[in-house]
Amino acid sequence: MKTQVAIIGGGPAGLLLSEILHRNGIESVVLERRSRAYVLGRIRAGVLEEGSVKVLCDNGLGDRLLRDGHVHDGAQLVWAGRDSFFIDCYKEAGKRFTTYGQTQVQEDLFAAADRRNATVLDEATDVMPMDVTTDRPYVTFKHRGENLRLDCDFVAGCDGKHGVSRSIIPADQQKFYEKVFPFGWLGVLSETPPIEHLTYANHPRGFALASMRNPMLSRYYIQVPLDNRIEDWSDDRFWTELKARYPKEIADAIVTGPSIEKSIAPLRSFVTEPMRYGRLFLAGDAAHIVPPTGAKGLNLAVSDVFYLSRALASHFNHGSDAMLDSYSEMALRRVWSSVRFSWWLTNLMHRFPDMSEFDQRAQEAELNFLATSHHAHASVAEQYAGLPFEGAHI
Repeated sequence: MKTQVAIIGGGPAGLLLSEILHRNGIESVVLERRSRAYVLGRIRAGVLEEGSVKVLCDNGLGDRLLRDGHVHDGAQLVWAGRDSFFIDCYKEAGKRFTTYGQTQVQEDLFAAADRRNATVLDEATDVMPMDVTTDRPYVTFKHRGENLRLDCDFVAGCDGKHGVSRSIIPADQQKFYEKVFPFGWLGVLSETPPIEHLTYANHPRGFALASMRNPMLSRYYIQVPLDNRIEDWSDDRFWTELKARYPKEIADAIVTGPSIEKSIAPLRSFVTEPMRYGRLFLAGDAAHIVPPTGAKGLNLAVSDVFYLSRALASHFNHGSDAMLDSYSEMALRRVWSSVRFSWWLTNLMHRFPDMSEFDQRAQEAELNFLATSHHAHASVAEQYAGLPFEGAHI
């Protein structure tokens, strides 16, 4: 087999890259380790920055997003079980964001791939990029019991944190940065109407977040110790604990119901540098992970793909490698900005196991400052709504 770009990973990053490349006349083959049903069953992010929405719409992926996505002006923060304020992203930064589940984004991407008869090979195993430091890279893999080789010009590693792409880079050619948080998020998806605003809570009992996917699908999270198990949390226990972390007027507005998905995820930040090794380019979770607190994970995948697709189009269609050569540095500037914001918001809104009374009072003082300072509001709104993409009107 031969193509121009071999894409390892059929999640949002991989399929979006394939779609944009196709629209620029560039061929690609997508290799996905899991089945399509498995990929579609993953419950992940659900908040899209305005820039991400524009990228999706500009590439023919906006019909259902614009119809079913829920547009928000900002987010609400509450703390100490009583105080609250609203970060108005539209007022302060001129941008809104949209709640639209990653599962729906994935469905839209698969539908687009099917319409153009894209080569997306599910359940491709033993995938291995080879000779990526030469001008003739290729990928070996197994598919339906057959050993295959895919020759290509470039390899895009979009296969997530556990994928093979990053692992082939020699240790002396990359550097890792990691921050592990001492708690996790217990998340519940329920077919219930959400509350009006995306609402973060800092409470003595721990963090909580009320989010949404559509008018009849809610997503809620609470901070839990890392040793907790899903089996320890019945629906009744979850709803009782969630409501205890919000002021009464918000708790009373939460509509409870049976959970249709429940999971516990640890929180950590991770970045690898650089995001290029020879003709291998990393994008999305293969290169970086952020805590979900800042709603940046999926949006960073979109910005990586935007930069990488633009660079590949410049190479194939205009004979210039300047954007390929600057891809890693450019992408990492936005990555680190989002990593810093997610780290800051995680520290601000969670109760840490080893917090002293001093730490607690300092955290409360920062929340009070954020609640009362217009400049602080504007700074947070600008970062939450999403910084612009370099070299683009997004």
